[in-house]
Amino acid sequence: MADEIRLHDADPLEPRYLGIVARAGEPLIQGDDFFRELVNALPAAIYTTDPAGRITYFNEAAAALWGCRPDLGKSEWCGSWKLYTPDGQSLPHDQCPMAIAVRERRAIRGVVAVAERPDGSRVTFLPFPLPIYNASGAFVGAVNMLVDITERRDAEVAAQRLAAIVESSDDAIASKDLDGIVTSWNKAAEQIFGYLAEEIIGKSIKTIIPLELHGEEDNVLERVRAGHRIEHYETIRQRKHGGLIEVSLTVSPIRNAQGRIVGASKIARDITERKRSEAQIAMLAREAEHRAKNILATVQATVHLTNADSAEGLKQNIVGRIQALANVHTLFAESRWSGAELRTLVAQELSPYCQKGEALARISGPDLWLDPGTAQTMAVAVHELTTNAAKYGALSVPEGHVDIEWSHDRDGLLRLQWIERGGPPVTPPTHRGFGTRVMESVVRGQLMGEAHFDWRPEGLACEITINTGGTAPRLLNQNL
Repeated sequence: MADEIRLHDADPLEPRYLGIVARAGEPLIQGDDFFRELVNALPAAIYTTDPAGRITYFNEAAAALWGCRPDLGKSEWCGSWKLYTPDGQSLPHDQCPMAIAVRERRAIRGVVAVAERPDGSRVTFLPFPLPIYNASGAFVGAVNMLVDITERRDAEVAAQRLAAIVESSDDAIASKDLDGIVTSWNKAAEQIFGYLAEEIIGKSIKTIIPLELHGEEDNVLERVRAGHRIEHYETIRQRKHGGLIEVSLTVSPIRNAQGRIVGASKIARDITERKRSEAQIAMLAREAEHRAKNILATVQATVHLTNADSAEGLKQNIVGRIQALANVHTLFAESRWSGAELRTLVAQELSPYCQKGEALARISGPDLWLDPGTAQTMAVAVHELTTNAAKYGALSVPEGHVDIEWSHDRDGLLRLQWIERGGPPVTPPTHRGFGTRVMESVVRGQLMGEAHFDWRPEGLACEITINTGGTAPRLLNQNL
């Protein structure tokens, strides 16, 4: 009775189990009722054939594996409805492992096959066919044991798939035991932390944790031992060569087959770029808020200062100045609020006069990058000069033209010159016009600069000087 219990609980792949089945082969073939009762109680599928390969006996486990009951003395080689190789190719019954064992009278080992039941379900199994000889040495048939490895095979496939996912993941994935000793380390972990698997496996996970955060790891292990999962915990880790990295950790307990917690799995995601992006977004939000307030204040001042002889004239003046501000803010958006290029800003305002053919405006000067505050002020100033020239100056007649030049020096002095020629004769104004007052207001008030107007008979000459000091405009070829 004790042997029967051990057989029932034993792994069918154990050599002892296979040996017992082999010794029971001849009595089974000879029809011994005792052995057939014994084998019928076993969990492994077992059947026998005569020397011609006709099935002479099968136990209930075999019938359950096949999903059908073959005709004794008629069905040959195997009781399966259909057979396949592991890769899905059809396997004829007369080429199955049992057929080979009977024909060649030798044991077959190491073969995997797939049986399809009449209901369409499939089972993966290992066959162990063995030729049987009687006491006088005559070949009397064969016994075969079929071990269902479907769950084991599925588990292997799942494990392989999981291993492939872990290995190809962009996140660092590692495991450690309950003492914090690293037991696995994927490629992403190598790339993120700088340690090869062979360098870190067997060492404490604290190897990649800054000294001041070692207590944090002790708390994590304590929570894992209690069965808790830690999700999206943001902290700092240390690379092999000393650099620090911001990571988001997910730590989960790993249980063995008995449900006992034995190490933890750890997923570490490098969030350095995300943190940098978040900081940049916050900076841009603050900048946008500042610029929005600034632009609203400028618009408000423009509305208050603008005058005209009619309501329509007032509307046009306001719209033109606000459009100039909108244009420069489009440039800010394209540069992610870092500023605007002076040449682009000037050309944008004078584009109607710089078309193909006879250009009325000539633009020259080094490529300079202006910060948003300076760019906005220059946009307003150039707009006022352009509007005045289009109404009263050189841009109001076909033969007139404007030269716009600028320069800068190492001390951050920006000098822009606006020179009109060929327009209607100019006489000095008897009072300061609105455009002049706007330019003086924004250049002096916002940039602490100067705007000088020279009303020459041949046309207006204006020089705008801005001393930016330590925040000199940058040349475009100097690390923009």
